[in-house]
Amino acid sequence: MDMVRIVVVANPMKEMVKAEVMVLLIFLIPGFMDHINHTWTQSFTLAGFTTTGNLQPLVFFGALCIYLLTLAGNLFIILLVHADSGLSTPMYFFISVLSFLELWYVSTTVPTLLQTLLHGCSQISSVMCFFQLYVFHSLGMTECYLLGVMALDRYLAICCPLRYHALMSRQVQLWLAGATWLAGFSAALVPASLTATLPFCFKEVAHYFCDLAPLMQLACVDTGWHAQVHGAVIGVATGCNFVLILGLYAGILKAVLKLPSAASRAKAFSTCSSHVTVVTLFYASAFTVYVGSPGSRQEGIDKLIALVYALFTPFLNPIIYTLRNKEVKEAVKRVTDKIRNLLRKS
Repeated sequence: MDMVRIVVVANPMKEMVKAEVMVLLIFLIPGFMDHINHTWTQSFTLAGFTTTGNLQPLVFFGALCIYLLTLAGNLFIILLVHADSGLSTPMYFFISVLSFLELWYVSTTVPTLLQTLLHGCSQISSVMCFFQLYVFHSLGMTECYLLGVMALDRYLAICCPLRYHALMSRQVQLWLAGATWLAGFSAALVPASLTATLPFCFKEVAHYFCDLAPLMQLACVDTGWHAQVHGAVIGVATGCNFVLILGLYAGILKAVLKLPSAASRAKAFSTCSSHVTVVTLFYASAFTVYVGSPGSRQEGIDKLIALVYALFTPFLNPIIYTLRNKEVKEAVKRVTDKIRNLLRKS
């Protein structure tokens, strides 16, 4: 039976308060889902990607390999930073925090991606769907803030070298890292809450994980106001951080060009090049998906772009930060020598 969508004009402030209360009740009170309005659907179907029978096992195996390598690469960076005293600097501390974030970020969506590749589609309960939506966007916004903090760290290291260690003390590092997580998980409450309280007429999500636009397309009501709020929240979070990063790198560029020797300039540029590459990958894909009208893009394009920032960027980050980094290579050599010496003694 065809369902007819109902257009509802809502009070924005009233809807936002109601949405946040509802989502907290859903996550905190067991069985609350059984008592809410019948317009709630109990589960969704993730459509995933459409692949032919011959390619399906190959695509599944490729995605699984990338996922495992992503976990291994980011875990390697975390262990290396904590094992080698030569990497006990603010820059590598924030890189290890980013790697820790990427472990959770990629693990939020890839399991459902693998399930859809293996079975063609995947069933997910409403609670788990909205939880996935909230955690994914929380981690995404946390990464957005963290990239801004990492740019600030590079700015202080290059533009204020004499005061750098005093300004970026261990306490300040921990405070900044904690603030990025708190800000990210707080900012994501609004879009996740508003989406979770929508009445849904359809169950098939045209994606491999629960994301904002695919879920809003299933609603029985007009979601224009919701889309504006989502765009405002995500736009402010990403846009302000992006402008901050651009401003900091403008200051870095100005300071680097004033350095007396070419060797000093090359070293300064090399320490920033990895971060610039990661920022470019993250923001280019995120802006493409979340800025502008989803309906203006060809069907399935958003899923492909999502693979870039949800799977390939976490996979590439360890490679980008270690491939051309002499300090990391030297740290690997030192840790390897320590392990060899311990094995010989044992």
